[in-house]
Amino acid sequence: MTNLTPISETDLHAFADGRLAPERRSEVEAWLAAHPDKAAEVAAWQRQNEALAALFGPVADETVPSRLDPHLIARSPAATRSPGRWQFAAAAVLMLALGGALGWAGRDYFKPTERQELIASAITAHALYVKENRHAVEVAAADKDHLVSWLSNRVERPITPPDLTPDGFSLVGGRLLPGYGAEPTGPAAQLMYENTAQERVTVYITAALPDRRTDKEFTTRSDLDAFYWANDKITCTVVGDLPEAQMQAVAKKVYQQLTWRPDGAPGGAWGRT
Repeated sequence: MTNLTPISETDLHAFADGRLAPERRSEVEAWLAAHPDKAAEVAAWQRQNEALAALFGPVADETVPSRLDPHLIARSPAATRSPGRWQFAAAAVLMLALGGALGWAGRDYFKPTERQELIASAITAHALYVKENRHAVEVAAADKDHLVSWLSNRVERPITPPDLTPDGFSLVGGRLLPGYGAEPTGPAAQLMYENTAQERVTVYITAALPDRRTDKEFTTRSDLDAFYWANDKITCTVVGDLPEAQMQAVAKKVYQQLTWRPDGAPGGAWGRT
């Protein structure tokens, strides 16, 4: 559905700061799902916020002391005698201190890695499609053979939906998603599962990253848990908001079933890194 009100930069910044009304937030989430480059940029803003909070803690929310009010500084006798000099000096000191602190504390936040962009896209897609009923997936589980061949061909990797029935989850179906990040990438496949309580988890799969690195990451963003792993064949991000122990159990099952090994055995050790 086309948004009647265009998404502005103000909307995106408010989204990153968690200040949007629920209805507008849903519209922005839908827009970001179709614009992965902006989704990655917004994710970077959110990490900047996290860096500021980690660096300054509660001080970031405190009122600026009156002695540092730029209007009072500008009206001070010293500033009046030498117009502009004190304002410039105060601004220079503040900018230098803030820039140095952010440059150090945020050195790993301001430029998202390809892995971070991928995880952000997986979380954004999950948040958008788990709310849907009739259009949660493009191809339903009833047409599983077509779903498997279609997604495998497009992602150019064999994709067999993991069996999560022992954990109470059945396959709803799947869909194809555009590439992630600012640079062109191959498409991603999203598989969706649901239990009897109508709780849903998604599995976001892409071809291996260019470095083909074996990796794992556990992260929480926007109240969603994301369990990411990668090898030299594929990447996989399991997203949901289940209790942590249950999320880990589901993610482990996905990992064991999708991790390819020459002897056909389950994947390697699973655990937090």
